[in-house]
Amino acid sequence: MIAQINYTNSSVETSKLIALYKSMLKPRLIEEKMLILLRQGKISKWFSGIGQEAISVGVTSALTKDEYILPMHRNLGVFTTREIPLHRLFSQWQGKANGFTKGRDRSFHFGTQEYNIVGMISHLGPQLGIADGIALAHKIRNEQKVCAVFTGEGGTSEGDFHEALNVASVWKLPVLFCVENNGYGLSTPTSEQFNCENIADKGIGYGMESHVIDGNNIIEVYSKVSELAESVRQNPRPILLEFKTFRMRGHEEASGTKYVPQELMDEWAAKDPLENFQAYLRAEKILTEEDEVLFKEAIVHEINEHLQMAFDEPAITVDLETEINDVFKAFQPEIINPSSETKKIRLIDAISDGLRQSMEEHDDLVIMGQDIAEYGGAFKITDGFVAQFGKDRVRNTPICESAIVSAAYGLSVNGMKAVMEMQFADFVSSGFNPIVNLLAKSQYRWSQIADVVVRMPCGAGVGAGPFHSQTNEAWFTKTPGLKVVYPAFPADAKGLLITAINDPNPVLFFEHKALYRSIYQEVPENYYTLPIGKAATLKEGNDITIISYGAGVHWALETLEKNPTISADVIDLRSLQPLDVETIYASVRKTGKAIVLQEDSLFGGIASDISALITENCFTSLDAPVKRVGSIETPIPFLKELENQYLAKNQFEKALLEVLSF
Repeated sequence: MIAQINYTNSSVETSKLIALYKSMLKPRLIEEKMLILLRQGKISKWFSGIGQEAISVGVTSALTKDEYILPMHRNLGVFTTREIPLHRLFSQWQGKANGFTKGRDRSFHFGTQEYNIVGMISHLGPQLGIADGIALAHKIRNEQKVCAVFTGEGGTSEGDFHEALNVASVWKLPVLFCVENNGYGLSTPTSEQFNCENIADKGIGYGMESHVIDGNNIIEVYSKVSELAESVRQNPRPILLEFKTFRMRGHEEASGTKYVPQELMDEWAAKDPLENFQAYLRAEKILTEEDEVLFKEAIVHEINEHLQMAFDEPAITVDLETEINDVFKAFQPEIINPSSETKKIRLIDAISDGLRQSMEEHDDLVIMGQDIAEYGGAFKITDGFVAQFGKDRVRNTPICESAIVSAAYGLSVNGMKAVMEMQFADFVSSGFNPIVNLLAKSQYRWSQIADVVVRMPCGAGVGAGPFHSQTNEAWFTKTPGLKVVYPAFPADAKGLLITAINDPNPVLFFEHKALYRSIYQEVPENYYTLPIGKAATLKEGNDITIISYGAGVHWALETLEKNPTISADVIDLRSLQPLDVETIYASVRKTGKAIVLQEDSLFGGIASDISALITENCFTSLDAPVKRVGSIETPIPFLKELENQYLAKNQFEKALLEVLSF
């Protein structure tokens, strides 16, 4: 064969050319074996990268082994070039213990800190924001390192792509955004994905350097990426790289390639990156036929040997306790007691104090959010933080919640802590995907902590209308892997926020806006912690158990002041996930009656689950049905009279008296 690809003379050493050839040959031979195993039913699914090996191998070879690389599901060459033992890859694909996810995820949905690889999730887009966070950590620490992240041409249509590029450009982050343009997103051709000549052209809109590279030319890929990576190490900035290539097999094997015109398949088959490079090396007398045979024999032997190791490995023993325990990173918080020195401050001041003292305690803590720097945030919680901690650690963000959540996770991957402020809890819908699919599942999937706190200013009572007033905690209590904290008092808010920041697991920290400046309390001045998952019993009585959180706690206390003859236990949950069920059960078994009050609309809220738990676990102690009280089933209105009608506060007293009279 005569090479159809133009390999111009380069300065790449002969030994490196051979290394690149062997690095491309290895994933190709593995893939050919996997296709056989797939037909034999020994693996369940396969995403083929045949025809695209030059990109994975070239980019990975251009990076140092301690630089992070974030591949997708067609980048086997990344994993093999990083020299992950093959039996571990094979175990991963068979769902065995020597893999990287304990059988909990498949194919390339995994990462490994040992090899500085961060695997994808199926939603594609968050991968790009993770790279931003990893690169930000490098930049803050003044490390001359680059981070490379992959996506396909289909992924460039997602909003996360545009958000991540914009953030990287604004912050001048050392990221190589590598787009593998292989012609099709499953069956949808590029002509139906975007309407510009090159994906690289999109970099112009972000003020970003970009390049188009022949993705089938291993010398061009390796040489160009090596040159750019070294440049970025010296002068941190993002670069958008479009690799022109083609997918020679289906999106995954079951989908086939019938939608691809045969002439197009033939055209790209002639540009096969491995066969062309092999022909070039032979023509240049760099590779002999004997070398080729020896290389193939050695790799095939390695594949077969390691496959047998994986086949011989016993199946994972299913253990319920292990599964449950691995959802969160084990965390035993350091108990730091409150000091006797206190000051009477508002809820908002207590949160600011807790955040400030945490920034002083943790040099590796970064806070991010819209307008939080010089402006001090929409509620002035971070006022003065820039002067004390600098703009590296107190970062205004563009309006791109999804990318910033992902970047916060990237900071955690690269050894830092992150607090992200949602300007309003309502805006979390724009960052929902990375919270529930990335942060929440990371520890369970591949034992990678997500050391991230998302602050959530929430709640009604301030006439802010449908888009600035929701208490949407139930969106997240449903998702295993997330902790949800919702304090009602200043002292709790400070101590719980400090604990949340110390906790290596992702925490959603809800802060009720109507309580910010209306609730005062004596708050310890020192840096102290309170346990997450422990409720507070605010009042004790024998008639009924009142269970609430956030503003609902204050509504309950106000109602009891109006009805001094009612003897009630009042439980402030403080934490919704984990939930202190033992305190709830003990109280209900004592009083025999329970009412659960929430600000959220009733159906599907946390009150429903608490009611069910009480009924299932305390049924024989109950003297009346458990009563739930929530706001009406409408969005939250703006007009004060309508908002008052909406809120559960107005229904609580009547419901309480009804349960007591049962």
